Amino acid sequence: MGYRTVVMYTEIGCFVVCVAGWILVCSTQPTEIWTWSEVSSIVITSGNYYSNLWKDCVSDSTGVSDCKEIPSLMALNWDIHMCRALIIISIILAFFGSILVLVGMKCTKIGGSEITNAKVTFAGGMNYLIGGMCAMVAFSYYANKIRSEFHDPYYNEQKFEIGVGVFIGWGGSTLLVSGGLIYSVLAGREAFNSKPEKYSTTRYPDYTFVPSRRSYASSARTEITGTRKSRSSSRSSISAISSTTKQTPSNAYV
Repeated sequence: MGYRTVVMYTEIGCFVVCVAGWILVCSTQPTEIWTWSEVSSIVITSGNYYSNLWKDCVSDSTGVSDCKEIPSLMALNWDIHMCRALIIISIILAFFGSILVLVGMKCTKIGGSEITNAKVTFAGGMNYLIGGMCAMVAFSYYANKIRSEFHDPYYNEQKFEIGVGVFIGWGGSTLLVSGGLIYSVLAGREAFNSKPEKYSTTRYPDYTFVPSRRSYASSARTEITGTRKSRSSSRSSISAISSTTKQTPSNAYV
């Protein structure tokens, strides 16, 4: 099994993990039990109180429950607004991360080259990672607030405990962070560590000689000097022949 095949199956597994985490984080919004508390006597429970970021609920011993949404947004504390914003940002980032990962994965072949697909996958992994961190901060802060109020001896109001919604949110945000981190490492290594090809020590690039004006002039000069030399040599040979012909008859009469 080659490296590309291993990366492809790893990306598919991380996609399933991240989508499962995104679904879990989304499911915490309609979940009503983020905090819960019960009012009980020695024998039976007379009532249960539970709430989440959006509404408060109460149920009696007969099982009848009634929920009331928080009436005023401006009357809420800043930490509730912060948790709401972080979770919504996490859901949006994970949604766009799923789209980017579907485009850039090796098994889909929707994008362009391998480096382009790796960059798109890296962007999707970073969306998953940042979204998971946002959700983790929101759930952890909310749970820490409940814990500090429960263990505070000077807190005189009704004390609550951590509900199932926070635990589901922790699980979903952990899946998002894990899958996004693996995506970022695999795709980032392929996208940003690719180096251009270099020539070896024994390989030389091919060059094409283009003659310039100086080369043309030098070649013309050499041709002219060559013709002059040939003419001078021919003249010298002719003069030598004529001198020999003049001396021959004079010697004959002697």
